[in-house]
Amino acid sequence: MTTVLEHPTSASPWLSHAAHIVAIRNEVPGVATYDLVFDDPQRAASYRFAPGQFNMLYMPGYGEAAISISSDPTERGFLSHTIRVAGNVTQAIARQQVGGHVALRGPFGSSWPVNESRGRDIVFACGGIGLAPLRPAIYEVMNHRADFGRVIVLYGARTPSGLLYTNEFDTWRAKDIEIEVTVDIGDPEWHGHVGVVPLLFYQHRLQAHRTTVMTCGPEIMMRFIVFEALARKIQPEDIFVSMERNMSCAMGFCGHCQIGPHFVCKDGPVFNYRQAEPFFNVEDM
Repeated sequence: MTTVLEHPTSASPWLSHAAHIVAIRNEVPGVATYDLVFDDPQRAASYRFAPGQFNMLYMPGYGEAAISISSDPTERGFLSHTIRVAGNVTQAIARQQVGGHVALRGPFGSSWPVNESRGRDIVFACGGIGLAPLRPAIYEVMNHRADFGRVIVLYGARTPSGLLYTNEFDTWRAKDIEIEVTVDIGDPEWHGHVGVVPLLFYQHRLQAHRTTVMTCGPEIMMRFIVFEALARKIQPEDIFVSMERNMSCAMGFCGHCQIGPHFVCKDGPVFNYRQAEPFFNVEDM
């Protein structure tokens, strides 16, 4: 099962905390990573999150947006969010420079089952910016590498220019993490796989009884990742998907992220496939 963490250190989950931007890294066109530090040292010292959780980032005059946390959970100096420009709030954040301010509240939501997967093999399967919510889980595994079996990252993007965090891949490989990368459309400099992420499953023989799959990305990609995992006899309870939807309050009050009986902001965004299967391909509910 996924783990839901309460918000233990703030008097109210509605309360936003001021933070300033200490670094901005342009990752791919339209996507940048923002390293944030709380203005309040006490809040900075007390803040904790689990891989897969998200914060609500607030820009005065524009509103809030739910953004997954993308930094190493053991990092205490700053908190990272990898953000794609997609609406008014993210556009406002993109106009900020180092030293600029945002406000955030959180963390919210369920997490990837990293602790529950100790002693097991793990496959991280992701596409495009879907690697960002999985990055903390990858770092959590790296921080405790001896506790896990085989670890595989299957990652793809539409083009080579859309691949995130490529400068970190050697560090991951040095921790005995296998990385397979593919693109839908190559270019003259690209010499890797061409094709969709689910096809990368054919490169690996998996032990179904001891394998956990965690996937994040476009829903059509996740659907076929699930099909490939099920075809290899991996149990639905051992397949985890991130079902990010329009989360406006993070408290389950507004109803914008409701999917069947679940509120993604409270019960997700991480679900095992047994939970998600009845609603997985539902666009609106």
